[in-house]
Amino acid sequence: MKGFTNTILMSAALFCLAGQMCAQNVTQFQVTNHTQQTIDGFGASDAWSMWQIGQWEDSLQQQVADWLFSSENDTNGSPKGIGLSIWRFNAGTGSAAQGEEAQINRDTRTEVYDKQTGQRRFLKLAKERGVPTFLAFYNSPPVHLTQNGLATNTGRDGTFNLKPDAYDDFAAYIADMLQMAEREDGIHFDYVCPVNEPDGHWNWQGPKQEGSPATNREIAQIAREMSKEFVRRGITTKILINESSDFRCMFATHQTDWQRGYEIQAFWNPDSTDTYVGNLPNIAPVMAGHSYWTNTPILKPGTRGYERTGLYGFRKRLKDAFDKVGLDFWMTELCIMSNDEEIHGGGGFDFSMEVALYVARVMHYDLTVANARSWQWWRAAGGNYKDGLIRMFVKGERTGGRGQRREVLQENRVRDSKLMWTLGNFSRFVRPGAVRLDVEGTMEIDGLMLSAYKNTDGTLAIVAINYSKDDHPISINLQLQTSNLKPQTTTAYRTSDVEGESLKNIGKVDLRGTTLPARSVTTFVVR
Repeated sequence: MKGFTNTILMSAALFCLAGQMCAQNVTQFQVTNHTQQTIDGFGASDAWSMWQIGQWEDSLQQQVADWLFSSENDTNGSPKGIGLSIWRFNAGTGSAAQGEEAQINRDTRTEVYDKQTGQRRFLKLAKERGVPTFLAFYNSPPVHLTQNGLATNTGRDGTFNLKPDAYDDFAAYIADMLQMAEREDGIHFDYVCPVNEPDGHWNWQGPKQEGSPATNREIAQIAREMSKEFVRRGITTKILINESSDFRCMFATHQTDWQRGYEIQAFWNPDSTDTYVGNLPNIAPVMAGHSYWTNTPILKPGTRGYERTGLYGFRKRLKDAFDKVGLDFWMTELCIMSNDEEIHGGGGFDFSMEVALYVARVMHYDLTVANARSWQWWRAAGGNYKDGLIRMFVKGERTGGRGQRREVLQENRVRDSKLMWTLGNFSRFVRPGAVRLDVEGTMEIDGLMLSAYKNTDGTLAIVAINYSKDDHPISINLQLQTSNLKPQTTTAYRTSDVEGESLKNIGKVDLRGTTLPARSVTTFVVR
């Protein structure tokens, strides 16, 4: 903040606007000058859907691409899309060519890169709309290098489904894909992760989708081979590890053994000589994990277990473990699972604010407690399950539930959701390079949550969540050294269940006294 001279310090107690908002009824937040993590971006993956949508009608492709990637506004000043800044690419294994012999659900099989037509189409659409960061991830080694000839584990014992003598071949396969993407599509992958959820307690035991477990030693070995191959070829892509399935596997052991637990210490403490990768060229100085299974229970401060378990406790322990080794954290995947009972588990797509608010609360805790530098939803589009930002309706699909008229779709369709636009309350306005600022009152207060981010262009983005069923008057005080931010002429963008309020520009507000409508997410942009 060097060079700024004036200090804005406004007390909510001074304001009683139009007789409707007196200080004693106002929840007060104060944005401070104290900085936390830098934000690398917000994203989603192309998994299991873009291979289809990327071959649909161009008009549908353009609509989906605008929703996901656009940073433009419409004629009313509202965003056309959510401006994702990271696109996560599901790198192929060749399981699709095996047909039913793949032992994998049809829609979740993958081709090798040169046949991933639909997915490659969306890589280009993302780049055209200015997405700055691309991440590739592998659920499994390619089928010709696996021990069982499949891209699914079929009940292995928790070790990597890769031929013991094929680590260098897998590294070369990944390097070939990266160079092909750059050569043929003009896509430079900034990051690549060779494993995905290698520590899951479910351990990929039944064939239904691509995946493989792996021990910490096996992950370290493939990272070393990749680093060696990348250096030899002059590839600058960073190696990201290890997309843990559960935060508890990162700072402890969870429903597994020592070979796949304590991953932060295993990979990033030099004393872990068999598994340390922190000194490798090309290794990204960040570790990735997934928010699954750790979002409940919701405990109040001071209650038993608050510091150890639940939405807050798991994230606090995760941050403490990262702080000990001086490492940063990316949250790279989340969708709704069976333990998310508050919103009835993962079955059935939900277009409303119910799922959107639930996810927004998880985002808030991941960003403000775990200090995630990046936050990424699972997949951009999906079917009748709570795992997509966009609901895709495939031609030939039967629609209509119990008691409803059923019909067979005669055309492909797509529909947006409040979840997508709520992610946009973060992704559209908190841009790469933004620095999170401490907020007094950042923990949940009567369902209210607030976080603040200073962008590189000097704008301040404040994301306010009202999880409650009541409107809440608030006052946001800026205790910042600045000469130009004007809290009295802030632009607000709101997502709620009100028709038309999907990241809608609702005009100018005064941060010193405004109201958060019930069950809404509002982003305040201060210039």
